[in-house]
Amino acid sequence: MTDFLTKEQRSALMSRVRSRETKIERIMKEALDNNDINYVYQPSIFGKPDFLVPPNIAVFCDSAFWHGRNWRKLKNTLREGYWQEHILANRKRDSLVNRILRKKGYVVLRFWDHDIQKNMEKCITRIQCALKQIEK
Repeated sequence: MTDFLTKEQRSALMSRVRSRETKIERIMKEALDNNDINYVYQPSIFGKPDFLVPPNIAVFCDSAFWHGRNWRKLKNTLREGYWQEHILANRKRDSLVNRILRKKGYVVLRFWDHDIQKNMEKCITRIQCALKQIEK
């Protein structure tokens, strides 16, 4: 499948894709505030988690497309080349970040965008359970 946009049009479109203050991050931020969970937004630690819940819970808000949810199915909908390679590299990086943060003593929680939008209670419960485990 050929891209129907010119290189300049595609570049302009992609430049508007945000990596900070995304919709799912704003939803998560509001839920953390509403549940009195302390957090640091966009902490400066390895892997750049979206939130750090002290003392050591790294929370990532992952988009299904960019982070390759249902990769086998998604891979088949993308043309070979750039997008498959890009998303596969994101998935590999996510795995590496998880491993390194866990070795450094962090609890790593990743939430898909659809869970954040439709099952926020489940996300908050996972964070609260992780906090209780740390307190023991």
